[in-house]
Amino acid sequence: MDRQKRRAVGYLSLLFTVVAAYTLAYQFGMTHFEGDPRSLLESFHFVVETFTTTGYGEDAPWQAPQMLALVITMQLTGVFLIFLTLPLFVVPWVERRLEVEPPAAVDMSDHVVVCGFSARGEALVGELEAQHVPYVIVESDRSTAQDRFEDGQPVIFGDPESTEVLENACVSDARAVVIDESDEHNATIALSVREIDDEVQTVCFAEDPDIAVYLRYAGADQVLSPHDILGRSLADKVTSAVTTSLGETVEIGTDFEIVEMPIQGGSPLDGVKLAESGIRERTGANVIGSWFSGEFVGAPDPNRVIDRNCILLVAGRESQLETLKDLTQSTERRRRTQGVIIAGYGEVGSTVKEALAKEDIDTTVVDREEKPGVDVVGDITDEQVLQEADIDDAGAIILALGADTATVFATLVVREARDDIDVVCRVDERESSSKLYAAGADYVLALSTVSGRMLAQNILGEDVMALDKQIDIVRTTAMDLAGQTLAEANIRARTGCTVIAVERDDDVLSDLGPDFRIQADDALIIAGTDEDISRFNDLAGVRPNEGV
Repeated sequence: MDRQKRRAVGYLSLLFTVVAAYTLAYQFGMTHFEGDPRSLLESFHFVVETFTTTGYGEDAPWQAPQMLALVITMQLTGVFLIFLTLPLFVVPWVERRLEVEPPAAVDMSDHVVVCGFSARGEALVGELEAQHVPYVIVESDRSTAQDRFEDGQPVIFGDPESTEVLENACVSDARAVVIDESDEHNATIALSVREIDDEVQTVCFAEDPDIAVYLRYAGADQVLSPHDILGRSLADKVTSAVTTSLGETVEIGTDFEIVEMPIQGGSPLDGVKLAESGIRERTGANVIGSWFSGEFVGAPDPNRVIDRNCILLVAGRESQLETLKDLTQSTERRRRTQGVIIAGYGEVGSTVKEALAKEDIDTTVVDREEKPGVDVVGDITDEQVLQEADIDDAGAIILALGADTATVFATLVVREARDDIDVVCRVDERESSSKLYAAGADYVLALSTVSGRMLAQNILGEDVMALDKQIDIVRTTAMDLAGQTLAEANIRARTGCTVIAVERDDDVLSDLGPDFRIQADDALIIAGTDEDISRFNDLAGVRPNEGV
């Protein structure tokens, strides 16, 4: 029995009890206090008249004070029950009549069907909207579907395991189907998709990596493990922090790459203004943007000071980037043993350790539970445990803890224990990132963001090239800007995006001055947030589903 039905049963029981009690009380009072007996039916009729406020008068005025008190109480009770009826039944009924029902079907093509909508789904939708790729969400909960529909999101109400509902979502005409329910439901949905169309691209998430093989048997083309994705991304950030390796780069053309470079404390660039750093003159690399305490700034002010809380987003040839890498590292740190502490040995922590082992980086694993692979058993917020993990000799610490609140507190403790260690954190909620940067984290990766962008890259292909960056790096056309110079287009001021390079006739042009003129067949490589990319697409006339 649902909540509304329970309310109805309770209300009717209360009403019946109160009416019966007042009927008997009125019959008794008229007989004993007024000396004017009434039948049970006549007494019931009087109570109904009173509760419904339809009026009466044949029995008034009453002489006995007991009867006056009874009638007054009866009148107040009737009014109370009427007002109780309005919010419990009348108002919800009217609201349901006024509601616009969420649609049960759409007419779309070359779109993305999203079955299940988690935080990573939100990240995916942000990417799709930025690229003007249509999508529809299949939502099995009516109230949630109603809320999304009222918010303007394309949604249909129905069970994604039903072939009829999937047909209503136009799965046969879709570019891809994203399945993000529980592992068991994902398998059933994948089978339903294959029953309708055996060719449509189907991407699934698997919380349990062991179940991935069964999802592939069910028909999923790709099965992504969010914890595995995040673990590898964390390992890459630490690899670039404690070694001279550039880490994961975004390759454009044969020898042109984009990469993030954290500034280490005590490095030649630490505490230097961007204009005085001479990065372009000394290395040939270009600074596209920078994160300052977690906030991305495109084309930062030349007078902005670079420090250890800064991460540069740079582009250039491999040799140029390697030269710049040397300028971001501390000489003292390079002489020190660069081991890595991994705090938390769940799925993410174990993936991090495996990835770092491939790079021959020594690790010390700390976990509260004693199990294979754990080197130090204890709480990472305990100073003695930190000493046992040799924090003084470590180059970085990865906080792969389960709860965001625990990660924030651990960051404070680690930063107090040692100021110059690189602190890299995982979080589940993107909203926690700002707290972690305020607590002293050097780099924060949100599980939902990394997973959502991995989804986008799988669906949109090479047009979206950054997987775990906090901004997008996108290859796109710009038909409406053809014939204009970069100065005339004024892209950065009008959209917030930065033009990194231009692909023209199989060549990558990176030395772009204000007089560089855009041609109709050019593919522009741009960087920006989801909102920036969307504004650029509007400015440049990028049509939905338009490829390069």
